[in-house]
Amino acid sequence: MDLSLNDEQQSFRDLAREFLDKEAVPHRVQWDRDESVDTSIIAKMAEIGFFGLTIPEEYGGLGGDYLTYVLGMEELGRADSALRGIVSVSNGLVGKSILASGTEEQKQQYLPGIANGTILGCFGLTEPDTGSDAGNLTSRAKRDGTDYVITGQKLFITNGTWADVALVFARTGGPGPKGVSAFLVPTDAEGFEAREIKGKLGLRGQATAELFLSDVRVPESARLGEEGEGFKIAMTTLDKGRVSVAAGCVGIVQGCLETSVEYATTRTQFGRPLAGFQLVQDMIADISLDADAARLLVWRCADLIDRGLPFGVAASKAKLFASEAAVRAANNAIQIYGGAGYIDEYPAAKYLRDARVMTLYEGTSQIQKLLIGRAETGISAFV
Repeated sequence: MDLSLNDEQQSFRDLAREFLDKEAVPHRVQWDRDESVDTSIIAKMAEIGFFGLTIPEEYGGLGGDYLTYVLGMEELGRADSALRGIVSVSNGLVGKSILASGTEEQKQQYLPGIANGTILGCFGLTEPDTGSDAGNLTSRAKRDGTDYVITGQKLFITNGTWADVALVFARTGGPGPKGVSAFLVPTDAEGFEAREIKGKLGLRGQATAELFLSDVRVPESARLGEEGEGFKIAMTTLDKGRVSVAAGCVGIVQGCLETSVEYATTRTQFGRPLAGFQLVQDMIADISLDADAARLLVWRCADLIDRGLPFGVAASKAKLFASEAAVRAANNAIQIYGGAGYIDEYPAAKYLRDARVMTLYEGTSQIQKLLIGRAETGISAFV
C-alpha cells in the first residue's frame, strides 16, 4: 500500500481544512451551546463536495475514491464532529445504501439531491428496545395491495428533524434478521413525525431525533432491495459507516494533538512552557501515537474498499481502536489544559464530549470485540 496521497487527495484535504477552519471552527462553541449548527453551512459543505464524495458523477457526485472520503471525515472530525455526523449519515449511510441496493429510479430520485446537499437523509434502524440487537426490531410494514403501511418508533436518529427522506427498517416477515425490509420514506408523509432530542452530552450541533411512524403509507417502489434484505443492507452499510466514524475519531485525536501542542508550548508554569515538563510530553506523545495508529487502521480500510476486498473485520478494528483512542486523547488534552480544559471556551472539553458517543453508536466497542473475536475463532459469542 502506497501511503502517500496523490495530488487530488491532497488538494481536497487542504481545501476541506481551509474551509472548515473558516466556516466551522470559529462557530463550533456557539453551535454547541445552541444545540444546533447554523444549517446554512450544509449548502456550503455541499459546494466543497462533502456530500458528493464517492457518489458517481452520473448521479451528480464527485466519483472520488474512499480514501478521499475518509480524509474528508478526518477534517470534519477535527473541526466539529456534529458536521461529520450530518454528512456521514446522509451520504454514507443513506446515499451508499441507495447506490448499492436501489433501483435506477431510486438512484435518480435521491442521489443527485444527496450529492448537492438539497436532500438530507436519516437512517432509521435503532429503536427504544433494540440498539445492538437490531435484528429483532419491532417496527412493522404490512402489505396493503401494492402499498406498505409502516408503524413503529425509532430512536437516536441523526438528521431526524432535518431529513427529507428516512431509510426506515421494518419487519415484513417473521422474527429475526431475515424478516426485516428497508424502505425510503419521505419525511413529509402523513403519519410521520420527528421529535428532536435535546440535552445530549456531545454532538449537540447535529439534530438527533425520535421518529414516530403511525400507519405511514408508501408504495412498493419505496422498498429498497427485496423483502427480507433489510438487515443485510443495514449491516453492509454500517461496515462502511464504522470506517467513517473511525475516520472522524482520527480527526478528534488530531485536533487534540494540535490544540495540546499549541497550549503546552505557549502556556508558562514555574518559569518554563508546559511542554518543557516530561509528563506533559508523555501525554502529548500518547496522543501522537494514537493519531498515527488510528489513521493507519482507517486508511487500510479505505484501501481495501477501493480495491473491492473484504473489509468488515478491518472496519471493526479501526472503529474500536479509533473511538477508544479519541476518548484517551481528549482526556489527555483536558489534563494538559488543566482547569482551562474543563470549560467550553477551549476545544478539549468538546472533543471529549463528542468522542464519548463514538464508542457507542454504529456498534459499541463491545460489539466490535465480539465481531473481531468471531472472525478470529470462527465461533459466535452471541449464542
